[in-house]
Amino acid sequence: MKTQTPKHLLPPALRSRNYRLFFGGQGISLIGTWMTQTATIWLVYSLTQSPLMLGVVGFSSQIPSFILAPFGGVFVDRFSRHRILISTQILSMIQSLALATLALSGVIHIWHIIVLSVFQGFISAVDAPARQAFVPDLVERREDLANAIALNSTMFNGARLIGPAVGGLLVASIGAAYCFLIDGLSYIAVIIALLAMKIKPRTILVSTANPLEQVKEGFFYAFGFPPIRALLLLSALVSFFGLQYTVLVPVFAEKILQGNAETLGFLMAASGVGALSGGIYLASRKTILGLGRLIAFAPTILGIGLITFSLSRYLPLSLFTMLFIGLGTILQVASGNTVLQTIVEDEKRGRVMSLFTMAFLGIIPFGNLLGGALAVRISAPTVLIIDGIVCILGSMYFTRQLPALRQLVRPIYIERGILNEGLH
Repeated sequence: MKTQTPKHLLPPALRSRNYRLFFGGQGISLIGTWMTQTATIWLVYSLTQSPLMLGVVGFSSQIPSFILAPFGGVFVDRFSRHRILISTQILSMIQSLALATLALSGVIHIWHIIVLSVFQGFISAVDAPARQAFVPDLVERREDLANAIALNSTMFNGARLIGPAVGGLLVASIGAAYCFLIDGLSYIAVIIALLAMKIKPRTILVSTANPLEQVKEGFFYAFGFPPIRALLLLSALVSFFGLQYTVLVPVFAEKILQGNAETLGFLMAASGVGALSGGIYLASRKTILGLGRLIAFAPTILGIGLITFSLSRYLPLSLFTMLFIGLGTILQVASGNTVLQTIVEDEKRGRVMSLFTMAFLGIIPFGNLLGGALAVRISAPTVLIIDGIVCILGSMYFTRQLPALRQLVRPIYIERGILNEGLH
């Protein structure tokens, strides 16, 4: 006889059927996505032996998010988020299978990777804000939202732990092409889960304003309110400087630590362990109280991790420092996301989350490009030392702003019945 976990023993968000479907489907697909990311950066480095080309590919995959995310946010606010996500997942599956076909046939060149990376970037410009804005539609109780966002981070980083490790082993044993193929097939799980959901129709305010006016309205709303502005700017700083390591890790794996694709997989998996730990911690929290301090301190954890990793020439120490890099990143991003989702007005949720997508994902390509270019001139370790120092300085500045931001957020939480007291 099959037994089921009693609902009262589940984390709050998983008591909602739609969220359980989302969690399961995305969990499978994200493992494939991280396998592909690991396989891609190793393939690029194998084809070119160039840190700069690692930066170029990273730039090409993310730049559309920076340019188009605000319009993606308008699109998300105007139409069904559920249907948008079904469409973006189908397109992502096509992209991954195209990459697999080229790699399996042996005709793949660097320009193929760049073109397909740009295509995926266009998809992500709509998919990322839609995914963020869709989460509140999946939970049955508003007070479960913070738990849902924390579980998203746990799911994302559980995949980040498994995907790179499996990807590194597969690349070393049978080649990158099979990582791309598995990723393409994994989207089937997401599409099935989305189709199985029963989503209540959302009231969509019909606007006569043109998309540019709505983008402008979203910018003024977000940057006119200091707490949202501060969260977006800190996320942008962490993304620009703190995540340059993602395209420079192959250099450390091969040149500095004298390893191979397996070494790269283990390094990426180690950052995933740290991030997963942070996600589990956030998912276990019973209250939003204290997230302000976490957001402020997290870039310091990331910065110390980057500096120590850059100085290490010993694999076990490098793996240990990657734990803190992953931990610092997820604490800042997931906590910032939770606060944003909680304080934003629902009719502007898509646009604000598109700005968060710009700040977190859209800024990354510029950091990748700069990091790759600087690594050629001043070495990859020196680049990461600079990145770590900037993250620590950003953390210190945000900490100074925190008392004033708390006072502005507190009335919103009280008004919405989320807390009796404000954010501390």
